[in-house]
Amino acid sequence: MLVGVSSSPETTRKMVEEYLEELAFLADTAGAEVVTRSIQERKVIDPAWFLGKGKVEELGHIIEGAEIDLVIFDEELSPVQARNLEKAFECKVLDRTELILQIFAVRAKSSQAKMQVELAQLEYLLPRLTRLWTHLSKQKGGIGTKGPGETQIETDRRLVRNRISILKKKLAGIARQHDIQTRDRQGTPRVALVGYTNAGKSTLMNALCPNAGAYAEDRLFATLDTRTRRLQLKLNKTVLLSDTVGFIRKLPHRLVECFRSTLDEVLQADFLLHIIDASHPGFEEQVQVVRQTLQEIGVRHANIIEVFNKIDAIEDPAALRSLSLRYPEAICISAARGLNLNALRHAVSDYVARDYRERTLRVHVADYHLISYLYEHAEVLDRRQEDEDVVITYRAHQNRLPDIDTRIKALDEGASNVA
Repeated sequence: MLVGVSSSPETTRKMVEEYLEELAFLADTAGAEVVTRSIQERKVIDPAWFLGKGKVEELGHIIEGAEIDLVIFDEELSPVQARNLEKAFECKVLDRTELILQIFAVRAKSSQAKMQVELAQLEYLLPRLTRLWTHLSKQKGGIGTKGPGETQIETDRRLVRNRISILKKKLAGIARQHDIQTRDRQGTPRVALVGYTNAGKSTLMNALCPNAGAYAEDRLFATLDTRTRRLQLKLNKTVLLSDTVGFIRKLPHRLVECFRSTLDEVLQADFLLHIIDASHPGFEEQVQVVRQTLQEIGVRHANIIEVFNKIDAIEDPAALRSLSLRYPEAICISAARGLNLNALRHAVSDYVARDYRERTLRVHVADYHLISYLYEHAEVLDRRQEDEDVVITYRAHQNRLPDIDTRIKALDEGASNVA
């Protein structure tokens, strides 16, 4: 059973119905079969029951009659609310946060993703440990009369806190190692794919980079690990394209924090490709969710190209024309069918070109290492011979210029020492 709460005018019943559609997709991804749904109109959330007491009793009868063994709420429940509802329903109760954590736990493949998910789960679990030990007795009395249940809870909390501390240290070590491994990427423009979960980011990654091997499936959170591949635009114009974890409405803050190192790819990118599922009826709200999440993780720039994907799933040509008129700067594609991908490549190339700088350099013909480096890492526009010197006009990305300047400086210092 899926349960949502409508509080008009802020959250209308129609909105909650759409939210429960997404919750059903989440439940299906986690392996649950949705039997029924329930929406209650309620202005104020009950601190003890979340729903009204009468609604809880009504749902209890439905749960018993339909032999439902799992109830999922679209909002996050407090430990007290979850405990009371499980007693009333006599079955397992999950909230949206716990369901998403379950999906992440199943989807995590790499050791880093598994540690990030475990950390988020433990931080969620810590204030809810009393639910796990209700079968143990708690003796009444004064000093020195703690019951075994209370002692067990304290012991378990200490173990959980210790595990959280260990995981944070390990993830910090992985982040440092990742920084070292990616230092050689600093000279290459970086582009990150962002978007709502199941918008088609991994499919687009595979379409643009055929050897990417990104896992793509019509499921929420199919990709949790960041995958980076080189995308060749034209001669000596290459970008590093990164596929990142998808966002979702009410993405648990714990997951955002725990996946901070993974989301660093988004922060370090020169610009972003915001992939939007054009065929989704609620894509505008999804766009707002992604924008808010980007702000939450620290993205402050406006270097974002909006890409409407799945245009082949839009049957009404008028709807597609309307979309183009409302978002004239956006690019409409179909990653699955390869429609309009050249336009996307040109847009990325044009965006990258803004950060290229043109320079002229005079070097001795014997300095072939530097000349070879320019041909390999820059776009050579002109080359002419003047006596024993070579005058090269080249264009390079601003990220690559510091490395070129360092090599020129080292060459000048070497020549000075010889002199």
